[in-house]
Amino acid sequence: MSSMMMTHAPWLWLVLALALMSLEIVIPGVHFLWFGVAAAVVALLAWLGLNGLVWQLVAFGALSIIALYFGRRMAHEAGKADPDARALNERGQQYVGRRVTLEEAITNGRGRVKVGDTVWTAEGPDMPAGTQVTVKKAHGTVLVVDRA
Repeated sequence: MSSMMMTHAPWLWLVLALALMSLEIVIPGVHFLWFGVAAAVVALLAWLGLNGLVWQLVAFGALSIIALYFGRRMAHEAGKADPDARALNERGQQYVGRRVTLEEAITNGRGRVKVGDTVWTAEGPDMPAGTQVTVKKAHGTVLVVDRA
C-alpha cells in the first residue's frame, strides 16, 4: 500500500491541492488557497524526486506557513493600496472635503444638506438655508460642516 502511495504521491498531492483550492470557492476566506498552493508545490517536488511521506509532510507544513505569511502580506498591502476600501461601509466619509448647499437652515447646531440626490443631517454653526458649506467630517449618518 505504501509503495503504491509513493508512486502516486505527486497525483495525490495535486488532487489535495485542487480540493483545497475548490474549498476556497465554496468557503471563501483566503486560507484554503494558500494550503492548496503549498500542496501543489509539494506535488511538483514529489515529481522531482522528493521521496518519503514524512519529508513531503514536512515540506507541506513549511510551505503552508510560508504561503500563508506571504498571502496575508499581499492582502494587507492590497488593503492599504485602495483608500476607498477603508470607507466602503462608511458612505459619509467619501463626502469629506466636498462643498454642498444647505437644504435646511442649521439652527441649534442641526440642519440638513443635500449631497447628490440624498439629504443628510448636518451639524455645524447656525447658518441660513442655501449657504455653501464644506463637509469637515462624518459621524455615521451625520455630516459635520462649516461655512465654505
